Amino acid sequence: MTSPDDATASEFVARLEAIASKDEVEKVARFFHGDGADGGAATRVLGVPIGKVFPVAKEFTEVSLDEIEMLLESPYYEVRMGAVSIMDFQARAKSTEPAHREALFDLYLRRHDRIDNWDLVDRAAPHVVGGWLFDRPRDVLYELAGSANPWERRTAIVSTWYFIRSGQLEDTFRIAEILLHDEHELVRKATGSWLREAGKRDPDRLVRFLEKHAATMPRTTLRYAVGKLEKHVRARLMRMKAG
Repeated sequence: MTSPDDATASEFVARLEAIASKDEVEKVARFFHGDGADGGAATRVLGVPIGKVFPVAKEFTEVSLDEIEMLLESPYYEVRMGAVSIMDFQARAKSTEPAHREALFDLYLRRHDRIDNWDLVDRAAPHVVGGWLFDRPRDVLYELAGSANPWERRTAIVSTWYFIRSGQLEDTFRIAEILLHDEHELVRKATGSWLREAGKRDPDRLVRFLEKHAATMPRTTLRYAVGKLEKHVRARLMRMKAG
């Protein structure tokens, strides 16, 4: 692990630049669905496969919040992925103090403008946002669910993963209902996926929810939501949509 004295944003970027390849730029860019995915002014791509970003980020888990924010400011997709990965590693660490967990949560929300792709949300929201809110009021998730920003709406549902794993499903179903007719494909997919995860804990509740909404909800969301149900139940629910 990089020592605290060496853990700087510039050093992290240099590490990524050292393993970047022009041959990988087009492949990596395919994962980015926000503005500037083609390498334009909004977002640029170094050419580092995302799977290679995570091990580097793990070496920089001592980096300060100020340095993380500098990484979030980067125009490069992989650098911002590194930033949210470091946030995730810090939030997961048992040694992280509550004050720092709160600061990570605050940073995530304050700079959500830079957390602007589906995988940036998915990398950090469960532990950075969901983990902090686990034993606290969750009103902010409902505010995010009503946002005009699709990535903030995705954060609202993805953050509930932390609750699902402890058997707390209420917020997942409530937020899913808010997002059920979302116009953005990647919000629809997340909603369906998290309904599916909640259904692993309580399949009967998921079936009741889908029986109520299957006929009118987007097919994408329904298809993702039924993924782990028994085959005959999946078929019945999908027919409700077809009908």
